[in-house]
Amino acid sequence: MWLGFSRRFISLPVALISTCPMNSILLAGSVHLQLNQRLCQSKRYCSARPISSYLSHRYTGSFLTLPLPFRQCFESIKQSCNAQLSASSSNPSNEGTIPVLNFEDFVEKDWSFLEIDTTNSKEEHICKTNQIISAAEIGESSRILISAGSEEFVDRVVESSSYDELFIVHDSLFTLACIKEKYDKVKCWQGELIYVPEKWAPFDTVFLYFLPALPFELSEVFGTLAKYCLPGARVVISHLQGRKVLEQQQKDYRDVVVSNLPDKTTLTNVAADHSFKMVEFVDEPDFFLAVLKSEANNAE
Repeated sequence: MWLGFSRRFISLPVALISTCPMNSILLAGSVHLQLNQRLCQSKRYCSARPISSYLSHRYTGSFLTLPLPFRQCFESIKQSCNAQLSASSSNPSNEGTIPVLNFEDFVEKDWSFLEIDTTNSKEEHICKTNQIISAAEIGESSRILISAGSEEFVDRVVESSSYDELFIVHDSLFTLACIKEKYDKVKCWQGELIYVPEKWAPFDTVFLYFLPALPFELSEVFGTLAKYCLPGARVVISHLQGRKVLEQQQKDYRDVVVSNLPDKTTLTNVAADHSFKMVEFVDEPDFFLAVLKSEANNAE
């Protein structure tokens, strides 16, 4: 899912809110639901598009345009949607039957834990964040990809580094919208790492900020990175609070935290299969950091 952005508006692809029972959302084709400064007065523009395109995470086309700031209008959007749903249920259209997705299923997962540090002091938190960023060896020509990063981590990268381009991939529309609200030039993709647009590549810096949220085998992740990374690119895998906190996160956020951090042997072997070499590995109870470097050559 692509997030387009101008200085006044955030644009997000969304499902069509149309003829359906209360508390339901219809997934249809290209739709524009524009909320202006009054927020609740909307216009809809519809054209056909297969529902499968929404489910594949390869989103293009339709947008929801929201006036800034996004945080303040989030609840108003929900209220506006509910109002439309109520009106359309009492005034059905003749557009035919469209598969229905419950509104509760449309609400995104809780990613708030990424912004919470229960282990480190403020000084330790900053120090570890800086260590993660420094491990990437970012330069002025760097093309950076951050996967499942916290908003605060993106802030630190932007504030502390000079780079060419910054790309963010995340499952959370809310997180991406908040990032776009602050950084006009950052490019964002809503969906999974392995579906990142090829036109974004190549990258020479990749942060897998929260690897346990990726619902893929490690070999599939590195297979994707091998295609998208330049020779010499650095991949940084991290967890600011380490395995001990991760175990609790797996219990509290089961729908988000779906895997574990890899051990050194497994990571080394999988990375080597895709031409990445381990250059640093820290696995402490309260901190995890792994740095890998692409050894692919230009001929490949």
